[in-house]
Amino acid sequence: MSHAVPLHVALVGTRGVPARYGGFETAAEEIGRRLVERGVRVTVYCRTARDEPRDKQFLGMELVHLPALRKRSLETLSHTGLSVGHLLAHRVDAAILFNAANSPWLPGLRAARIPVATHVDGLEWKRAKWGPSGQRYYRTAEQLAVRWSDALIADAVGIQDYYRAEFGVPTELISYGAPRLVDLPPTRLSELGLEPQGYHLVVARFEPENHVDLVVEGYVASGAHLPLVVVGSAPYADEYTARIHALADDRVRLLGGVWDSELLDTLYAHARTYLHGHSVGGTNPSLLRAIGAGTATVAYDVGFNREVLRQDGRYFATPADVATQVEAAEADPDDCLRRGKALAVRALDYDWDVVADRYEDLARRLASRDLRRTRGGGRRSGQGTAAVSSRVPAEVA
Repeated sequence: MSHAVPLHVALVGTRGVPARYGGFETAAEEIGRRLVERGVRVTVYCRTARDEPRDKQFLGMELVHLPALRKRSLETLSHTGLSVGHLLAHRVDAAILFNAANSPWLPGLRAARIPVATHVDGLEWKRAKWGPSGQRYYRTAEQLAVRWSDALIADAVGIQDYYRAEFGVPTELISYGAPRLVDLPPTRLSELGLEPQGYHLVVARFEPENHVDLVVEGYVASGAHLPLVVVGSAPYADEYTARIHALADDRVRLLGGVWDSELLDTLYAHARTYLHGHSVGGTNPSLLRAIGAGTATVAYDVGFNREVLRQDGRYFATPADVATQVEAAEADPDDCLRRGKALAVRALDYDWDVVADRYEDLARRLASRDLRRTRGGGRRSGQGTAAVSSRVPAEVA
């Protein structure tokens, strides 16, 4: 897709690139580099600590490094505020704002006449880590995103349903892409003393709504013989991390964060099962990474996960369910391989090139003002949560 008029797009509200942390960062990197290849000028705002490198470019993207307050409740918001301040003096044609939590800064972009689409992410107010005041903040932030954005981006049908039912507004449905990891050699497993198809895998930030503790508890109660490899940590979750460690037995291998992407991809690609406990975040990049690796996946039973896995997934809601699933996987490895192959085909529906096409189209519509404003007053109907919980794809209904 080529255009005579150059387009300048800012990606705001993530930790930046290279992607080292989560879904937003992965999206910024995968989308940004593809837009650059198509002749779009891309500026990415990076949340950079003092001791981290401050390269000016990455894969053709222009990087702006700004600090943040190192406190969980203020880190994202403080960095985005500085980013918006920078944008006021360095105008772009369109901005993509990641995370509805950043919506209090939208009036600044509007005052500068920078059209903006907000990627609203999942139902952040349901995350237990925030407490009552944090949850109220996120509920309010959703309303502000609806009121002040030129467009809203949802990465899952369930999120799209929520905003339609709760606020009566449409969203742009643009999911993430799934990497293709089906042909990775198992060579690097030997560094961890593991063998192909010889372990179960969890990859998640240690947060209650990701249910790592539930998975570990269920696995420990099972008669599984293959080890459970747990990748993940959280900078502000000491109590929850301690709970996970307390639940583990000697079959559980807690690796902490694995920042070597090749090693992490190898772990995904050669696990007997991938156990996915995420429950509130829409379409999750870790889940897409698992199906892109062709790995049999057992997921927490919510609509977001069923939307991706459909009939080829297996599901759990309790520790007993986890125990049943890992025992079944060890008893029938051929079924795991069959389901993994089916999920690898399903992963073809999540293509980063198509995702980038949609972001470019949206950015051009924003820049040309060829986008009918969809924002409402931010008033709630109270029906959104019911819409999310009831949405199940027809294939598994």
